[in-house]
Amino acid sequence: MSPAHKIIILTAPSGAGKTTIAYRLLQQIPGLVFSVSATTRAPREDETAGKDYYFLSVADFRQKIADDAFVEYEMVYEGKYYGTLRTELERIWQLNKYPLRIIDVAGALALKEKFGADACAIFIRPPSLEALRVRLLLRGSEDRHTLLERTEKARVEMNYADRFDHTVENEDLDRAVAACADIIRDFLKA
Repeated sequence: MSPAHKIIILTAPSGAGKTTIAYRLLQQIPGLVFSVSATTRAPREDETAGKDYYFLSVADFRQKIADDAFVEYEMVYEGKYYGTLRTELERIWQLNKYPLRIIDVAGALALKEKFGADACAIFIRPPSLEALRVRLLLRGSEDRHTLLERTEKARVEMNYADRFDHTVENEDLDRAVAACADIIRDFLKA
């Protein structure tokens, strides 16, 4: 792969701050472009189709699986698929830019395996599971069931941190963003 086919992967348990960090990185590092995921989940109130996600029906998502349209995909939560469209990455590389994938842990592992040394995979670690639970509560998008589901999933995902190129703790947002920015800049120079 040419240098233009490098990819930056940010992953973390839900609520650890990966999206907030990613948006700051997009403002600070020229050449990074947000890579839009496809999903079957319903949009949240503040989300825009084609900008935040490509919202697909389950049938459309499964057809894209059959058509080999995804670099990676999975059912992250029961009945909710997420995936990285091959055309989305190619669109960004054709601009001579670098895709920034904000993705769950399992998807990040799949991308890292696929792209190897052309991927810089950063695991964002929350300061603790309790801090993560509080962040999810404050976000206000979780009911009791999904809060428990996400907290339990986070407990498992934390065990995979050492499988990524770098781990950055997000106790202080500014420090976490600065650490990620340094890692990415070094990776893109290589």
